[in-house]
Amino acid sequence: MKTLILNIPENVEIDEKEAKTLLAAKLYEKGSLSLGQAAELAGYSKRTFMELLSNYDVSIFDYSATELENELTNAQSYHL
Repeated sequence: MKTLILNIPENVEIDEKEAKTLLAAKLYEKGSLSLGQAAELAGYSKRTFMELLSNYDVSIFDYSATELENELTNAQSYHL
């Protein structure tokens, strides 16, 4: 694993855990890390990390509008 050292201005109130989580969330959103890799980087279980993603405006669902419409159409064709 790589080591990264950041110099953050004194007026930015962020601790190491939050910085790791923010970086992991954005790398996941960008597609650079899988959900499991991002959760590991942040130091959380997958489930907990998934719950935290909304704090960083990151969705666990990566569907385009067209893909979502297709999924909804397919779901409506199923009858229980």
